[in-house]
Amino acid sequence: MTQETPSRPLQQVLLGIFVLLGFGAIFCMYYNPTTSWFKCPDAAVSEYNVCTEACLSFLEVKNQTQTINNCTVNDTLVEVKELTTKSPQLDKKDSADSSEVVILVWSWPFGQTFDLESCESGYGIKGCRLIIDRNRINEAHGVMFHVRDIGGDVPYLKTLSRPAWQNWVWMNMESPTNSPQLPGMDDMFNLTSNYRTDSDVWVPYGHLVEASEEDKAFQIPQKDKLVCWIVSHWEDKLWRVEYFNEFSQHINVEGYGRHFGRYIDNKDYFKVMSSCKFYLAFENSVHKDYITEKLFNPLMHGTVPVVIGPPRENYEKFIPADSFIHVNDFKTAKELAEHLKLLDQSQEMYEKYFAWRKHFVPKLSNFGQEHACLICNHLKRNKNFRVFKNVNAWYWG
Repeated sequence: MTQETPSRPLQQVLLGIFVLLGFGAIFCMYYNPTTSWFKCPDAAVSEYNVCTEACLSFLEVKNQTQTINNCTVNDTLVEVKELTTKSPQLDKKDSADSSEVVILVWSWPFGQTFDLESCESGYGIKGCRLIIDRNRINEAHGVMFHVRDIGGDVPYLKTLSRPAWQNWVWMNMESPTNSPQLPGMDDMFNLTSNYRTDSDVWVPYGHLVEASEEDKAFQIPQKDKLVCWIVSHWEDKLWRVEYFNEFSQHINVEGYGRHFGRYIDNKDYFKVMSSCKFYLAFENSVHKDYITEKLFNPLMHGTVPVVIGPPRENYEKFIPADSFIHVNDFKTAKELAEHLKLLDQSQEMYEKYFAWRKHFVPKLSNFGQEHACLICNHLKRNKNFRVFKNVNAWYWG
């Protein structure tokens, strides 16, 4: 039996199909299409970057709006090459989300590490990637520099040629009195992240949040001490030390910490604080908005803070007026001591300092982690050009 040959029309059809397939392969290999209808969905790409049948069916759908470059058609498979590189240059893993913002933490603030994967779980901020590897600096949209830790790096930083789209963020939580200026870097930062309310990214030491039903059941802890102070940093020239020396002549103060020779560990720190009716929340220096954990720790643990710091009006921007006692409210340290003794004799008067706990609860900020995440969130929301001129003049005045 002789084999039948295909009819001429069928031969022409088959020839046409092969010609079209060949032309398609050449087109994908050399033309690098940029039209917006030629990308496989992510779910259709295997671990070897090969499009499966789902990809082929996707290609049959008209008016797709995504792009892929450097495809190779091979019968029923489409090999997916890496997407066109954009600035900043992310590796393949990082490029999964084009809206993702990358923040390089130049160094751990004070050497304290934190979770780099915490922005979404801790602060509800999506699309942020925190990295610590300086070799990846060219990937970062922003670089967070902790001012206290970069002194030795300044000469090297001045040699870098950073991309125009990259933001350098001046980050600091120490007061001007206890912070180093950075000669030669005064105009090298784009943004500031600080406890001051006029910084670009404001991160206070603490703040009050709405109380839950459980929080509203707050009870004042049992007290067996009148006034306490836990302190290690002691300098006779500090105003808080001068004030304490006068104040302690008129009232008994339970002193703890290295200076008083009564060291307490972290386990006992808050136990001691909550056992005192009043706690001396004396800042080591007085500056605008410089209100630290020295205030928020006693508020959290059921003790009335007696503060030295910026004026009362500054405190009242952040906490209720009847939640603390300011030394400036009294003409002398003796007058303050007499007032505390009076409150000690009146439980009703004392309890008024906790009326705010029915509505709010104190919360401390997470030092480096919160800065990095909020910096990322700021850059996601503000993509405009920004340079902070004369950061030294702004902070040190």
